[in-house]
Amino acid sequence: MDVKETDILGDDIGSHWYYASKAKAMRTMLGTAVTTRVLDVGAGSGFFSRHLLEHTDACEAWCVDTSYPRDSDSNLGNKSIHYRREVGPVSADLVLLMDVLEHVDDDVALLKEYVEKVPKGARFLLTVPAFQFLWSPHDEFLEHKRRYVLPQVESVASAAGLDVRNAGYYFGAVFPIAATIRLIQRYRRQTAPAQSQLTRHHWLVNKALAAACAAELPLMRTNRVAGLSVFCLAQKP
Repeated sequence: MDVKETDILGDDIGSHWYYASKAKAMRTMLGTAVTTRVLDVGAGSGFFSRHLLEHTDACEAWCVDTSYPRDSDSNLGNKSIHYRREVGPVSADLVLLMDVLEHVDDDVALLKEYVEKVPKGARFLLTVPAFQFLWSPHDEFLEHKRRYVLPQVESVASAAGLDVRNAGYYFGAVFPIAATIRLIQRYRRQTAPAQSQLTRHHWLVNKALAAACAAELPLMRTNRVAGLSVFCLAQKP
């Protein structure tokens, strides 16, 4: 999760259609398997791990991000959150890399590093931005290295030593809108400064976009066609 976007949305992040929908998609992809300890890599504010602590049986989260000024600990009710600049072996049964792999030169090496830190059987949920032809100033603002297609993410997971359990595209409902806008800009050779396209919307627009994304949740496990994000669930054998 990118801290830059957290800074833009502030306290409204949990109600913004994009992050609210992504949190629901995360829980949909994870299914009903019990999670107790979460390792959240590139966690930023820890939005996704805190969401799991609030809405599931998970009781502890380790949030790792080099942007933290120092190590610290916090609580969410009677559940513990540990914020760390780096971490050693962790007895986590779920590892989150939510929009992280696209930021590094060697995505396989980064993923493999954390595969080696957790026990056998730990699950990994990976999300990345989809389709290189959708590259825009938004990617440059967030300092992305690349966007992915579904088979690429599955290949990265396999190369890091994971068994892919499920993968699919999400945000397919808004994909045509985003693709049209970005292709028109490219056709007209419009140039724009590197900046985020994430903004606060009127509540009606926010509600409509959230409803559209919610409608596709039952299909995301089988959507191998199109979307703005790739979700991949894998497991350490």
